[in-house]
Amino acid sequence: MAENKITLSKSDRLKVWFRHQYLQGSWNYERMQNGGWCFSMVPAIKKLYPNKDDQIAALKRHMEFYNTHPYVSSPVIGVTLALEEDRANGTPVEDAAIQGVKVGMMGPLAGVGDPVFWFTLRPILGALGASLAMSGNIMGPLLFFVAWNVIRLAFEWYTQEFGYQLGTSITKDLSGGLMGKITEGASILGMFVIGSLVERWVSISFAPTVSTVTQSEGAYIDWNAIADTASNGGQGVADAIHSALSQYSSLGATGLEVDKVTTLQANLDSLIPGLAAVGVTLLCCWLLKKKVSPIAIIIGMFIVGIAGHYIGLL
Repeated sequence: MAENKITLSKSDRLKVWFRHQYLQGSWNYERMQNGGWCFSMVPAIKKLYPNKDDQIAALKRHMEFYNTHPYVSSPVIGVTLALEEDRANGTPVEDAAIQGVKVGMMGPLAGVGDPVFWFTLRPILGALGASLAMSGNIMGPLLFFVAWNVIRLAFEWYTQEFGYQLGTSITKDLSGGLMGKITEGASILGMFVIGSLVERWVSISFAPTVSTVTQSEGAYIDWNAIADTASNGGQGVADAIHSALSQYSSLGATGLEVDKVTTLQANLDSLIPGLAAVGVTLLCCWLLKKKVSPIAIIIGMFIVGIAGHYIGLL
């Protein structure tokens, strides 16, 4: 039995690693990076499944939704390679288990990729390259380009190999032990990451005005008095500017207008900031659970947004 075992050679894994550089080559709004992911898996699928029907089934399995930071996707594909390898050799690895591991890992890793690569490594290398370029040294842009790609490619290869080795140990316990704990833990962490991103990426503002109250004298900046002071010229202009800044410092933004306007959005923010954004996010999750197409949800949100703005709600 061991003699007939199919294994992915280093050459096979290198082919997957190379194709994985094009993960976002066919990015789409419905299933995000699924096309690039499936393209990356082709060399492994051809090696592991000689039968054409098995190859077709594997390709369909990897056309499901997938989306994460393109660089930290490598350990996910490494684990997936190990799972597919064990499945090809008779281990009872279900489609749901493979997809579950992908979904469970992609969320937390997406939250790691942005701060490490976009917000730390790239600015550091960019600043170093820019400092050399400003001094007239042509090595500045070359340093940035070479260093960035060497670090990126090395990181992707070694994390893919790490995931591949780890995945082999995961498949030794498919009864809900190690794999269950990793998938559950990754899913929980992914929910925390998604929750923190809702406030940042989802923005809803309700336009209706709840009340308009004329403020008492002294609760707002008297622009007429300031204009009279400035009309004296010279020191009067300086006194007017000083007076306006002093009043703004004590009164804040509410002192800019005579009438204090309270909007529906302001009331909601005073109760629970971001409540509407969370509600829309949960609604989208519920619709996806009900098998509503993501394209239909996007179009529906466009229609609701335009209609809401037209009637003065949004």
